[in-house]
Amino acid sequence: MSDGQAAPGGPRPRPHRIVLLAALTGAVTGLGVAGFERLVGDQLYRSVRSAPVWVQAVAPLLGLLVAAACLRWLAGGASPATTETYIRSFHERDRAFDLRPVLGRLLASIATLGGGVPLGYEGPAIYLGAAVGAVVRRRTARWLTADDAKLLLAAGAAAGVAAIFKAPATGALFAVEVPYQADLARRMLFPALIGAAVSYLTYVSLVDVSPLLRVAGSPRFDLADLGGAAVLGLAAGIGARGFVWLMHRAERVQHRWGGFRLALIGGVALGAGALLAHHVFHQPLLLGPGYEAITWAIDPSRAVGLVVVLLLLRAVATAVATGSGGVGGMFVPLTVEGALLGRLVGSALGRSGSSLFPIVGVAAFLGAGYRVPLASIMFVAESTGRPGFVVPALIAGVVAQLVMDGSSLSRWQRSRRGGVLTRQRSVPVSAAVEADVGRIGPDATVHEAFWSACGNRHRLVAVVAEGRYLGLAGLDDLLAVDRERWDDVAVRDAMRVDTPTVGLEWTVGRALDLMESIGNDALPVLDGTDFVGVLAKADVLDAEDGAH
Repeated sequence: MSDGQAAPGGPRPRPHRIVLLAALTGAVTGLGVAGFERLVGDQLYRSVRSAPVWVQAVAPLLGLLVAAACLRWLAGGASPATTETYIRSFHERDRAFDLRPVLGRLLASIATLGGGVPLGYEGPAIYLGAAVGAVVRRRTARWLTADDAKLLLAAGAAAGVAAIFKAPATGALFAVEVPYQADLARRMLFPALIGAAVSYLTYVSLVDVSPLLRVAGSPRFDLADLGGAAVLGLAAGIGARGFVWLMHRAERVQHRWGGFRLALIGGVALGAGALLAHHVFHQPLLLGPGYEAITWAIDPSRAVGLVVVLLLLRAVATAVATGSGGVGGMFVPLTVEGALLGRLVGSALGRSGSSLFPIVGVAAFLGAGYRVPLASIMFVAESTGRPGFVVPALIAGVVAQLVMDGSSLSRWQRSRRGGVLTRQRSVPVSAAVEADVGRIGPDATVHEAFWSACGNRHRLVAVVAEGRYLGLAGLDDLLAVDRERWDDVAVRDAMRVDTPTVGLEWTVGRALDLMESIGNDALPVLDGTDFVGVLAKADVLDAEDGAH
């Protein structure tokens, strides 16, 4: 469906309705984020930070265990994903935003962040905003077209970022920039701006308008500093690629082994890290989002060696938090890593007393990690109240983007907009896989497998053991077994084991070429040895993306 078209027989799009509903989404999100931050930041985390050292060592463990319980029993076994849930929902035109795990995920994020686990508050804020947008869309469905669901989703995500960072332009840009690596969701910009602006006004009316990152004075820069910004951009691009690699490995561990066992291991590790930080830095610099770590590192009296140690420890702690099921955002961890790296580069160039390089490092590292250069540069300007940082941040950001190539923290980002088939061929399989496929154990009967296959759109069932993919059985394979033996024959004896598989990192185009060469219409998708879903040719060729 193209932009501006109404669904046949449905309501015609009305711009003023979108404005009002985006504003409503922003207002509710701003209130929600203010309450969330007051509870988590001002009450729970502040209590942990001011508590004795042994309490600080135990708090992450308790937070992760409570988060695991919330995800399992309140969120129905949902993943810890927050920002990723927004990006995935943005691209899934035929599936509504799932509201069932919202309460469980938000409670899990409160436990995680309140316990001092080193993740950002913006992930839950984005998720909350997207959920508000989905609820508003559902309650007002009779007034809107089907495509308007994505407009309010973007408005809610923008509102979440705008409130938590007190940066409305950053919120709007992030919401429309993060779905794509090299493009913008342009139709979403107007509702995102409305949602972000109203959310910001709502939030600051309850809190304050002080800049998020406090920078003393107005640092000046010259041509040498602009050259240094390019060097910093190169370092940030390399560092961000390493950070992305580390987080993806942590996500794989969480996906495969997630639960109470990993929460226990991760909590103990983070507690040990908190004790180590007290010994090395005499402050709890591994706890919480990390703004204190930025303030500490910008001080020119801090030894460069200690800044290196803090940069590495924060990266490892973030990976441990991610791998053990912590529910939080990556925006702030990227910000912290960028500031620490900027301090190191500034010191190497003889500019250790200036806040210029740490702030420019934020823009470069954040923009590279999430592939959001415009939002990261705007974030620097809004969060510091110093628009003069924009020029060196632009230089560093461009260089960092070139280094990143196709790497990104988000597995659900698409490369860019374009013609439907061209765009679909260039996106990663992770953005097009269909997870709604039956899974059954190898000892199940053909009869059980038949009804499992009939219950999903692709008429397929995956045979798995402890998550590990063994084979695929379609209706044709099952019907080939004598009907009278269905209750006696195990599906392991009827499945296909010779069907080629594709990985999440493949492009859709590569998978389609493989389908064409072997004459298959669908292929199983694996993450290592774990079954994720199927990629079906019909889904790809029938895809429409007009609303984006």
